[in-house]
Amino acid sequence: MKLTILGTGNALVTECYNTCFVLSDGNQHFLVDGGGGNGILKQLKSVHIPVTGIHDIFVTHKHIDHVMGIIWMIRAVCQKMNQGNYQGICRIYAHDELIPLIRNMAFTLLQAKEVKHMEDDLIFIPLKDGDSHEITGHQTTFFDIRSTKAKQFGFTFKLENDQKLTCCGDEPYQEHEYSYAVGSTWLMHEAFCLYSQAEQFRPYEKHHSTVMDACKVAEALGVKNLILYHTEDKNIENRKALYYKEGSRYYTGNLYIPDDLEIFEL
Repeated sequence: MKLTILGTGNALVTECYNTCFVLSDGNQHFLVDGGGGNGILKQLKSVHIPVTGIHDIFVTHKHIDHVMGIIWMIRAVCQKMNQGNYQGICRIYAHDELIPLIRNMAFTLLQAKEVKHMEDDLIFIPLKDGDSHEITGHQTTFFDIRSTKAKQFGFTFKLENDQKLTCCGDEPYQEHEYSYAVGSTWLMHEAFCLYSQAEQFRPYEKHHSTVMDACKVAEALGVKNLILYHTEDKNIENRKALYYKEGSRYYTGNLYIPDDLEIFEL
């Protein structure tokens, strides 16, 4: 099982791509979010993940740095279907308020020959809090993070030997997510900036957290491996070292601050 980080940045980054990633079991790929544009296609090409190998896509919420790349994915998938190069169905999972938005954008922006597949071959699966689906052979349970900005879901993904990976979306962990996140082998959590730079980047005003906050959460939850993402990019060359230095003061597990296109063996 592999985790490929396609993008690590927040909405307005220019030195990296917006946060999105792929979970892969062999040649089966599960894409989570699409970033803010057609850069998603370049990122997938860079890590040799073909569009034709992605049959499951999850969209966390409607913010443009997560959803606009999905429109490009729909276009790419439907073009492959038109060419006879895409085998099977593509499933897009999202909460019930988000699906109409994605469908409307697709029907407005794409050609009729592309969106014709959105009834039978490219299907939308509406999610409710606590819904579970088998994705790439792994039980995946989705949960409402109860965002006050825009409705957003996270998920927990069962790995082998009772291990699990939990994604809290792009907002701070909240107590109602405890049963999903506690004891996670891997926890994916946003960290907008260093706590020492909170006055500069003002993460709390944006409903985000700092490296210190995320690391304290992971320590309290007994997480073995913590991945920080959705960061600022003002000092991206030193991001790993700076974030690790602050975070390791509060978290004793394995702390990772990935670059775009970094791959983890789960």
